[in-house]
Amino acid sequence: MAQVDHVIIGTGINALVAGALLSRKGKKVLLLEREDRAGGCMMTAEATLPGFHHDVMAATFVLFLTSPAYAELAEDLGRHGLEFCHTAHPTAVVRPGGQATVLTMDRAANVAAFNGQAAGDGDRHAADVGGIEADAPFLFALLGGDLWSRSTAKLLAGQAWKRGLNGLKSWIGEALIPARGWLETAYRSEDIQALWAPWVLHCGLTPESTYSGQMAKVVAFALEAAGAPVVKGGSARAVEAFRGLIEEKGGEIRTGVDVDRILVERGRAVGVETAGGEKIMAGHVLASVAPGQLYGRLLRDNAPEADKSAAGAFRHGRGDFQLHFALDSHPEWLSEGLDDVALIHLSDGIDAVSKSANEAERGMIPEVPTICVGQPHRLDPTRCPEGKAILWLQIPDAPRMIKGDAKGEIETDGTWDEATREAFADRIEAILSAHIKDFDKIRLARRAYSPADLQAMNMNLVGGDPYGGQCGIDQFFVFRPFAGSRNGSTAVKGLTHIGASTHPGPGLGGGSGFNAAKRLGG
Repeated sequence: MAQVDHVIIGTGINALVAGALLSRKGKKVLLLEREDRAGGCMMTAEATLPGFHHDVMAATFVLFLTSPAYAELAEDLGRHGLEFCHTAHPTAVVRPGGQATVLTMDRAANVAAFNGQAAGDGDRHAADVGGIEADAPFLFALLGGDLWSRSTAKLLAGQAWKRGLNGLKSWIGEALIPARGWLETAYRSEDIQALWAPWVLHCGLTPESTYSGQMAKVVAFALEAAGAPVVKGGSARAVEAFRGLIEEKGGEIRTGVDVDRILVERGRAVGVETAGGEKIMAGHVLASVAPGQLYGRLLRDNAPEADKSAAGAFRHGRGDFQLHFALDSHPEWLSEGLDDVALIHLSDGIDAVSKSANEAERGMIPEVPTICVGQPHRLDPTRCPEGKAILWLQIPDAPRMIKGDAKGEIETDGTWDEATREAFADRIEAILSAHIKDFDKIRLARRAYSPADLQAMNMNLVGGDPYGGQCGIDQFFVFRPFAGSRNGSTAVKGLTHIGASTHPGPGLGGGSGFNAAKRLGG
């Protein structure tokens, strides 16, 4: 019977961060992965044609690059081959008429360009991202640190002293403003509104969601400051770097191992049992899984009824749809200034984003989905043969369960079968091809992944939800995943819940894994 200090269920970014930090402190760590590969949503594959390397899901590492986890692990991961590729133009939006607005990593240039689109809009941009920059120590502690702690209480007390109680109340009130309220009152240019509106979808929110305005400002600040980097060679290279570091320090990652249950004795987690019947004893168990998996399966005989009930009521968000293209040459965009942009949204602005998200939330296939187009070959030419190109498309507003088609064209039996997936991919491709010269002539191959496909590849992507659960305020911050949650702790001693379903939520920042490891001495 194996014995380790820490056994970690799952190998997503939070599990890898926790495993790396704990291994570096001399702890004997074992990570167990159900699938035949490690990495969770970090997966690189020749999805279309040989030689074309696509990040099937997660692709952009700005949240990791700006995280405390990377600050601590950067040197070690670099020794094991982690390298980032950048561009000076992290994002842009193209509206249906071809109007393009591009963000650079030069604030002065952005201010001048935005003021040129509408007087005062550039100055407002400077004030918005400057405000995030000025509040960064306080804000990022709230967004990423342990919220239910003495350190956070001291931080809030310090802010109350600095700002006054009413000033702190005002700051919190402004932070809760929806993106629609922020953008429509702050910016005169609809093009600039359209630049930021789609980004709230990548936070698991909508333009009408509480605090989506603040999250959009954080995204604006992060993109301008750190860009939209990709990993050289693909996101799977990041996983390989983590594996190298963990194994160097005596840890182990095992794939193809399905954990069937967490072993509990006298109210304390003492290890796990695999589906093959192997028992692995551990001083502490970390579970990077969705709440349904933790309380409905892994703790099925030992979870308190209140937790089982809360897990049953936990809401998952919209599904994700991924679409990848192999191209015979670099795409020639019909709008200027897009050649080296990392991530381009195809959207007509706030109302369009709101409409597509609302349709998806109601179970409808969006009539005009919000499309995010990545050009990883522009940042990292090693992704495909010389002279060729790849496109990474993410549609963050696909329905988890289909009730119909908002456009009335796609016939469906309510499931993401192959015919439905490819029909939606056709709709997306038609929108994309309208913005690229002779797209049909340079298109070599495509590969689509529906929400059902994504869940089949990773059981924690429930209904294809890549954000670990709906990110409304009642399931976020101190309320994630449940109203009574406290920093990933559980009613079972020696068991910590980490991953996108716990604070600080989704993304590649590795925050919950970092926080858990630090509490455990990592």
